[in-house]
Amino acid sequence: MDRGSERDAPPGRGAGAGAGETTAAGRVPLAVVVVDRDGLVSHWSRGARRLFGVTKEEAIGQAAADLLPVSGALPDEEDTVPYGAYDAYDGLGPDLESSLDGRLFYPAAGRARLTAVGDERLDVLWWAYPLVGPGPERLLVLAADADALRGDDPDDGIAVERIAPAFALHTDFPGAEELARRLPEILPSMSVEEGARIVGQILELGYPVLEFSHNDRVPVTPDWGVPRRAERKARRERAARAVAAGLPLPQDIAEEDGEDLEYAAVRERLEFLNEVSGRIGTSLDLSRTIIEVSRAVVPRFTDVAGTYLREQVVAGEGFPEGVPDTTTMWHRVALEHTDEPGRWDDVVPVGEAMPFPAHTPFFQCMTTGEPVLVPRISEEMGHAIAAQFEKRDIRPLITHRSMLVVPLKARNVVLGFMILLRHPERVEFNDMDRVTGAELAARAGLVLDNARMYTYQESVAETLQDSMLPHIPPRMAGCDIATRYLPGTLLGRVGGDWFDSVKLPGARTALVVGDVMGHGLNSAAMMGQLRTAVQTMAAMDLPPAQLLRNLDDLAQRLGDNYLATCLYVVYDPIAGEVHIANAGHIPPVIVHAEDGRSELLDLPTGAPIGVGGVPFEAVRVRVRPGDRLVMCTDGLVEVRGEDIGVGLATLCESAAHPAASMDDACDTIIRALNTRGGRKDDVALLMARLNGIEPDDVAEWRLALDPIEVGRARAAVREQLHEWGLGRLVRPTELLVSELVTNAVRHSHSRPIELRLVRGETLLCEVDDDDHELPTLLSAGPTDEFGRGLRIVSTLAREWGTSRTSAGKTVWFELTLPRR
Repeated sequence: MDRGSERDAPPGRGAGAGAGETTAAGRVPLAVVVVDRDGLVSHWSRGARRLFGVTKEEAIGQAAADLLPVSGALPDEEDTVPYGAYDAYDGLGPDLESSLDGRLFYPAAGRARLTAVGDERLDVLWWAYPLVGPGPERLLVLAADADALRGDDPDDGIAVERIAPAFALHTDFPGAEELARRLPEILPSMSVEEGARIVGQILELGYPVLEFSHNDRVPVTPDWGVPRRAERKARRERAARAVAAGLPLPQDIAEEDGEDLEYAAVRERLEFLNEVSGRIGTSLDLSRTIIEVSRAVVPRFTDVAGTYLREQVVAGEGFPEGVPDTTTMWHRVALEHTDEPGRWDDVVPVGEAMPFPAHTPFFQCMTTGEPVLVPRISEEMGHAIAAQFEKRDIRPLITHRSMLVVPLKARNVVLGFMILLRHPERVEFNDMDRVTGAELAARAGLVLDNARMYTYQESVAETLQDSMLPHIPPRMAGCDIATRYLPGTLLGRVGGDWFDSVKLPGARTALVVGDVMGHGLNSAAMMGQLRTAVQTMAAMDLPPAQLLRNLDDLAQRLGDNYLATCLYVVYDPIAGEVHIANAGHIPPVIVHAEDGRSELLDLPTGAPIGVGGVPFEAVRVRVRPGDRLVMCTDGLVEVRGEDIGVGLATLCESAAHPAASMDDACDTIIRALNTRGGRKDDVALLMARLNGIEPDDVAEWRLALDPIEVGRARAAVREQLHEWGLGRLVRPTELLVSELVTNAVRHSHSRPIELRLVRGETLLCEVDDDDHELPTLLSAGPTDEFGRGLRIVSTLAREWGTSRTSAGKTVWFELTLPRR
């Protein structure tokens, strides 16, 4: 069909243009009929009653073919047919009969003369839409009286004999959105979901239009046929005269008034649901959504609204499974009412959890998933409900009130329900209220489920992230450490920021801060993978630049979308230096203890992890005892709409602020930078005070590859411990050193063995050799010659371990210093 437009229409025939005083072109009262899969009428509009002369009560459940005249046939015509040519035909035609029988899978339209009630001949335009989907509806029929398009003045009316029904894309017309928005009004008694599904198919199959010629069409706009003000005034005057004369109201006036009330009630229902939809679901916060749902219905729809949710929903767990039963716990999460303040609080407090017996309307609602209407709560029912509340008499609050219990469902699972109560003096809930309440609950259920899913996924991501963030000890060899982690704000709460510290050979410590780009579970999971990889490679004592190189290769193997920044620092408290490599991360700030001055270290930036094919450089920076190193992620210093240089300057300034402790220093930085608005990213902050290790606290020896050196090692250690005043550690230290040195002499190849003692928070002993094979803890029997050495070390040492070095390996152990 060639699709015309409004601009092609003659004057007076555009969408919304006037066509006489009675009906605007395109605006015609429609008869709307829905036929189910059995061929029975499931919806019969007021317009259908007017057009076909059959009431809704008579039509519902009857065979559509018996109510819609389908006999007769249309004459063969091209574009137009003389008006009188229809006189010989009676019925809507074979195409409608084929549609009713399910033989047509495409929309059909036609025009015919038919005999209505009272032998009146009608000129009818009709459109038929086959429907598909899960519902019972199979066919939608729209019909209109062509004579309704005539104006009061014949000279101004439309030439109705030239009109034919047709289909077109609704987007071909100006105000297409308005047409699509108003179309659901033709299905006032259906649910929003059902109506939306049918309207979607109408728009897809073709919008009903009135066609004057191939290039002259106007869209049909739903018209409820509500009488104009002048007509209503005239009817009221006729009614007043009838009442004054003591006569009954004329039938047409009574019927029209009833239709006015029906139309007003439907319109009010739609407006209320639209208003509620706009007030709920403004955020994904579950608690806020619950309050919005409760407040949306009080007082306009009900006087009391109590909301109950299943335990899994309140706990932020997964989707509840199975049908509720008498053991299911329901949490009262909200209560809104118009009674005097405090009247409900003691009897039904928010937060209480309780099951519901099988004989109650609440149990019926939660198990069937359908609303339950109780027009008035009787004394007997009030007593039965009150029996659930131990030592609390709820009967005065509920007896004689009208009650509606509506389920809060999502994906056909009941998440909760709402108990709605109206005061005794207020009109009772009725069937239309039941439908309205069900619609309200359906929308609220979807909103609550969205909030529940968001809360659940957020909880899972936070749990995953928390489990991956390390619990760093406040003191490592030669340094004190303090950390802070702040989750992002609501729009970006879970991210991939992390920090870590790793103990390295030689009393050194690796400090790490990283940031995976993005948010959510994927970022948190990738953060865990990268953090584990950094720990593993750090334990191998890889140089910083090489570690980032390997991490970059790993990220590329994990996937193309894996990108992260990382700052890796190795602190050597004996040498008094930090060895730093950077992969696209914010450089650290160093605060000098000597003068309190802070500076942003100038480092080679490097590309982020995951870019691939780029080199990483490392630099060494001399530090003094008492200097502080501050490392953070960009979420702390970067704010939308503000240059990052401002945040970095604030970081330097706040880091230099005097503080009584490391924790106080971290809090000072957070306060200075977190008070600025606009932060949505998460934040990781690590601060290390580099205390260093004095040369007098370190003792080193080089041992030849000779078994006799084992005795020399024991003697040297014994002498050094006495010098340090640690005589109580002589015996265990001698024994453990003897085992490690013996193993080193046995397995080394050519390079001398190095033995080191470091006195710090603990006594650290390290033995280095040139053998790359790491020893393992074995189960040694009473007669086994080998395997008992590391068992002794594992038993006596506070902590022990092994690690590879560039020249071989290091085996170390720690002993707790005795209290002084």
